[in-house]
Amino acid sequence: MLNNKTLMKTKLVPMDALFLNEIVRIEHLVHLSPWAESLLRAPQNHLGCHRVLVTDTQEVVGYFFAQCVAGEASLLNIAVAPLFQGKGYGKQLLQGFLDCMVERGAEEAWLEVRESNKAALSLYHAFGFNEFDRRVNYYPTLTGHEDALIMSYWFE
Repeated sequence: MLNNKTLMKTKLVPMDALFLNEIVRIEHLVHLSPWAESLLRAPQNHLGCHRVLVTDTQEVVGYFFAQCVAGEASLLNIAVAPLFQGKGYGKQLLQGFLDCMVERGAEEAWLEVRESNKAALSLYHAFGFNEFDRRVNYYPTLTGHEDALIMSYWFE
C-alpha cells in the first residue's frame, strides 16, 4: 500500500482525447468555477502546451493547460485529482509546465491563483514564483468573492 508521500510511477504526456472525459470530471471536482467542457476539449493550437500526468495504467493524476506567446508563458489551468493531492504530483506538473515553456522560448511565466489556495501558493513560491499583483474580488466563492494573486517567474 502507498503511504501519503509515496509517488506512483507517472509520465507527462501530450493532451489526448483518450483522457478528456477524466479531465472534465476532475475539473468539476477540484475547481469551484470550472472551465467549460468546450474549452477543455478544444484542440491545442501552435502556441499551447497542454499536458496530462498519467500512471502506468493510464489513470489521470493531473493536467495543465498553458501557452507561450512572444516569450511570455501563461499557466492557464492546473489541477491534481483529489485522490492524488498532497503527494507531490503538483510539483511534477509545475516542473513539466516550466520545461515545456523553456522549449518554447519563454523568458517569463505568469499565473493567477486564489488567495486562499495555500498549498498552491506554497508550491509556486518553492519554485521561485513571486507575487506581482492582485485582482481584487476576481474569483467567486460560496460566500462572495476572493482575490486572485498574480505571480511571475523569470527564466534564467
